[in-house]
Amino acid sequence: MTDPRAVDTGHAQHDRHGVELRERVARFVQDEVIPHEPVLDAGGPAATAALSGLRDRAREEGLWALPLPVELGGGGLPLGAYAALAEAEGASDHGPAAVGSAPLLDVTMLARHGGSRVREEYLPRLVSGELRTCYAMTEPGVPGTDPFRTATRAERRADGSWIVTGRKWFTSGAANADLVTVLARTDGSPGDREGLSLLLVPTSAPGFRIVRELPVFGAAGQYELELDRAPVPADHLVGEPGQALAIAGERLQLGRTLRCLRWLGQAQRAFHLMCERAATRSGSRGPLADHQLVQQHVFDALLALRTTRPLVHEAVALIDAGRDAHVEVGLAKVAAARMLQQVTDSAIQVHGATGLGPDTPLPALFRGGRAARILDGPDELHITSVARRVLRGYGVRSATRG
Repeated sequence: MTDPRAVDTGHAQHDRHGVELRERVARFVQDEVIPHEPVLDAGGPAATAALSGLRDRAREEGLWALPLPVELGGGGLPLGAYAALAEAEGASDHGPAAVGSAPLLDVTMLARHGGSRVREEYLPRLVSGELRTCYAMTEPGVPGTDPFRTATRAERRADGSWIVTGRKWFTSGAANADLVTVLARTDGSPGDREGLSLLLVPTSAPGFRIVRELPVFGAAGQYELELDRAPVPADHLVGEPGQALAIAGERLQLGRTLRCLRWLGQAQRAFHLMCERAATRSGSRGPLADHQLVQQHVFDALLALRTTRPLVHEAVALIDAGRDAHVEVGLAKVAAARMLQQVTDSAIQVHGATGLGPDTPLPALFRGGRAARILDGPDELHITSVARRVLRGYGVRSATRG
């Protein structure tokens, strides 16, 4: 009989080491990270101290920075091997930070496109956990789906350095970041399709400030930023001037896929809680598990998990092979966000009033699922983008036949 608590990878057998490593990560998140969630969610000095202790224990157990480059102090796992671990880490929002995989996106981007000083000075410290980064792309009043309307501007000075002015919002983790990658206009005017660049801005720079926190359904972690003529060294340009959207496209494909993997982990957690509740809770009409409507919730949630996981891992395989994955990432992102909301909604329903209160993680998981359908590209963006790409292929074939 299948254990409903097991994380089903949806793949052929993994090697024994990979399975053992996934189980160790899952146990660490379950036994070490999840009990600290109330403190970590609250933020402040207590959260900083708790996270520091978790990171020390992850290092002691050999679980630190597993997908990051070996030469920088990481474990060197390729994306395909890391995917199952990302699900296990993702059971808690704090899992990736606790085991040191959170900077994977920034390390990958800066290793490919950062200058020599950035690579030498920052990358080892990012992998060690000494430095933290965030990514600032969207702006107040500007649709995140239309980066060409970016108004934040970077002006080049005579010595080659930059002065950055503008506002960004929905920037995750900015309060604790040492560096922020900023999308800014280095040429042209808002609306132009050219002239966008990425700059790595130290948060200690004069003119950088956090305007306010932006709670998402009451949860902390997102921020609005202001840059008022913030100075940026010349060698902190990421890539070449005007290359921002190409670099951002690489980052977004990997980032969305990693989030899908972590959403699978969160949905699996909600599914486990639902099954436990159904199996152990009884009412005047007997155990919940005997109720057909509860069984319907379990079936539908399991179906959503099992049908979404292959889509996500297909995107992982293409990205890991260096192939274009626009369609697969779009499908995975929409499916995984919907799946997380559906599974947590069913789990809440089975829990009844208990599922609405503070005694389970279900409200936070549901909130994450709802936000996932907007943040990092709304469903509508991915639906339109995928459909256009598919239909474009049919148009080419039709024209050829004609």
